[in-house]
Amino acid sequence: MNVFKPNTAELQEKINVLKEKKNAVILAHYYQEPEIQQIADFVGDSLELAKKAAQTEADIIVFAGVHFMAETAKILNPSRKVLLPDLQAGCSLADSCPPDTFGELKAEYPDHVVVTYINCSAEIKALSDIVCTSSNAEKVINSIPKDKEIIFAPDRNLGKYLVEKTGREMLLWDGACIVHEAFSLDKLIVLHKENPQAEIIAHPESEEHILKTAKYVGSTSGMLKYVKESPKNSFIVATEAGILYEMQKDVPQKELIPAPAKEDNSCACSECAFMKMNTLEKLYKCLKDETPEILLEEDLMEKAHKPIKRMMELSY
Repeated sequence: MNVFKPNTAELQEKINVLKEKKNAVILAHYYQEPEIQQIADFVGDSLELAKKAAQTEADIIVFAGVHFMAETAKILNPSRKVLLPDLQAGCSLADSCPPDTFGELKAEYPDHVVVTYINCSAEIKALSDIVCTSSNAEKVINSIPKDKEIIFAPDRNLGKYLVEKTGREMLLWDGACIVHEAFSLDKLIVLHKENPQAEIIAHPESEEHILKTAKYVGSTSGMLKYVKESPKNSFIVATEAGILYEMQKDVPQKELIPAPAKEDNSCACSECAFMKMNTLEKLYKCLKDETPEILLEEDLMEKAHKPIKRMMELSY
């Protein structure tokens, strides 16, 4: 029995109809598939998406990203319905920081200011003094009085980068993103020798030896801005390969080469399997059925909102 499957354009049109009917907004991360980015009302990085989530007047927020991002949208909009196309779209970095274990560390250092990267669970945010993203992490660290000691979690690579950038010693949680630790330095060196005209740009979640090869290190939005404004015409991009879609739209005349992964895979680059769990079909179904929905306890949302609010106040 043949089952009819709508094509991309048909699904996108159906989603547009549902969005208008239900007063819904679709927020998508740069790492989503192109057909999802095309249908989104806004595409951005974690900081930009948090701002949009805080500002929206929609009744329903469909978050095309991963679980911690949808949780953040819910924390910022406790009275609104927040949907995630696939509840299993998690995050290796967020998973590397269990709340119970992190709570024990915090209890050992009660006088430390707790700064957490937004790539963490709502429970970890609730244990934090201030949240940051890769876009504003340096600003957040510099906002903390120099006589205060700092715990930074969960990303050790971003933490090490911030120690170097700010000169602040910090107690670092030993977590990492498997996507940004997948880049091969040996393959990157070979690729750069084959493309000597290309500048290497990297996300600060990458390992230190990758960051040392990069001409520019920054958030996804920072990388987009850099490539757009740079006089250079060729770049090797060390972050999740989904960014290349939006980046190429901005600079169609420039050459963009994904940084190579340690393991051979279909695109020879680094992709987040969790991000790719969301599909256009799942997005349509979740908006149509208004499920799966992100549900959090009110007390947890109140506690997690405070450090996010502190971050947002520093980001305008």
